Amino acid sequence: MFFTLPSALLALILFLIVLGSCAIGVLVGRRLRGHETWREPIGVTQAALLGFVALILAFGLTMAVSRYETRRVELVTETNAIGTTYLRAQTLSEPVRSQSLELLKRYTDLEIRLSTARPGSAEARRVVADGGAIQRQLWALADDALRDAPVASAPRLYVDSLNSMIDSQTSRVAALGNRVPTSVLILEVVGASVALGLLGLYLTVLGRGLLPIMLAAVFVSLLLLVSFDLDRPTRGIITVPYTPLTELRASMDLPPAAGGG
Repeated sequence: MFFTLPSALLALILFLIVLGSCAIGVLVGRRLRGHETWREPIGVTQAALLGFVALILAFGLTMAVSRYETRRVELVTETNAIGTTYLRAQTLSEPVRSQSLELLKRYTDLEIRLSTARPGSAEARRVVADGGAIQRQLWALADDALRDAPVASAPRLYVDSLNSMIDSQTSRVAALGNRVPTSVLILEVVGASVALGLLGLYLTVLGRGLLPIMLAAVFVSLLLLVSFDLDRPTRGIITVPYTPLTELRASMDLPPAAGGG
């Protein structure tokens, strides 16, 4: 649910939920303002809940940051694997060399498209399927190269790098789909809303103004948005940069450095 929403709509929903809970707390607090016996239990409860929610928010943010960093690492790893495979393909004999180089260019284009496709969507599945088809073609060509030169080192080195490239794509796709569990996200939203509602209630009972409540609502909403956005690698405000892939693809348009066997 949270993964498919546009960033602007997600930010609005989070802010309205948090602000609505604060408004409810303020309204209830105004009704209880004259009852002194409610101050102490409400204060103790909201303090304990705020501490618990702070722990939950920190836990959720840590999970989101960890997954974001993993996606960045996997993208760089795959870029290096494709680059190494492309360089080693240049040492193969014709016609396998030219065919492999062209397929690797198409494969890189697909991996760039994968960087902008929402994980789990029909487009992402189509890109992964097309990439798998190219992988099979490359593997068939690698088999031809080995059959033509069974004792040569170039085809063997190429096969090793091709295998690493295939493995790295699997790891990257898994990292893109590895999101913070929805139950954790819901717990963050509900916990933050209840805690801020109690905070608004307590401050209203004490006769404080609305400014601290509004500032707390804005801050918590931004924190929730950042946590959620880090978990949306291709459609959020904070995206995983795929500059290494685009730079690699640009370098493939240059004349090959090796002339082949």
